Amino acid sequence: MRIAVTGATGTIGRRVVELLLERGDEVTALSRDEARVRETLGERVRAAVWQDPESQVAPVQALAGRDAVIHLAGAPVAQRWSDEARRRIRDSRVLGTRNLVQALRDADPAPAVLVSQSASGYYGPRGAEPVDESAPPARGDFLAEVVVAWEAEARRAEELGVRVVTPRTGVVLSPTGGALEKMLPPFKLGVGGPVAGGRQYVPWVHLDDVAAAILFCVDNESARGALNLSAPDPVTNAELSRALGRVLRRPAVLPVPAFALRLLYGEMASIVTTGARVVPRRLQELGYRFRFPQLEPALRDVLAR
Repeated sequence: MRIAVTGATGTIGRRVVELLLERGDEVTALSRDEARVRETLGERVRAAVWQDPESQVAPVQALAGRDAVIHLAGAPVAQRWSDEARRRIRDSRVLGTRNLVQALRDADPAPAVLVSQSASGYYGPRGAEPVDESAPPARGDFLAEVVVAWEAEARRAEELGVRVVTPRTGVVLSPTGGALEKMLPPFKLGVGGPVAGGRQYVPWVHLDDVAAAILFCVDNESARGALNLSAPDPVTNAELSRALGRVLRRPAVLPVPAFALRLLYGEMASIVTTGARVVPRRLQELGYRFRFPQLEPALRDVLAR
């Protein structure tokens, strides 16, 4: 297959590209920096410059004749949410997706499928009840509002006859980048522990499952619309802390109060202090089999890399 990927040099993008190349696909990476594509992904990946996704339509020639587009680009959410950071987080996703779909209108022939990354932040803070794709979005929640607008822009590609899939990805466990990287230093020092009481659920997922499930969505004609992309066994923050402590052979009993995180990160701390018990109902109904369905084996694999 011939596949175009945005956000290809990010944590998820690099793994997606690796899997695509392993199976013999031809990959075109849309990026602000052509040199970074070469340095990060190697000479087997074609680079197409998309200098400013927020204000420029994506390069049509990089999309025309492709079988699929995997859209992963977006500003990091894990930063203090100043007014400017909020704008970047929203615009990089909403306007970037709008400009991508606009290019698809002019691509001839257009790709058959668009897999546009989304997020479990759609659901906002929830209790212990399992949350599948039928649940409504949270109201008055910044990230939920971003995700609703983000997915709406992606769905516009359906008007062109493009099959659209929006995987609502949870907390990605990766050896580099993401939430786990930020958690590791205190745990390695033996001063880690549950956050804000630890009762909130964490919709975790191994990086390999994120990448493999995205390719599954590309290949599976029945995959459409929103799909929860998180492991089938969500755990509480306290359970995650205990599992990480066991894997690292360190104590994990020192609690981290919510107010301390709010002082450090501001409103962004809500990502850690709240959560949702997200379950991947539709993905499993379609027949996807998770490589890492259980947390502790997933952590051992990630930390061994």
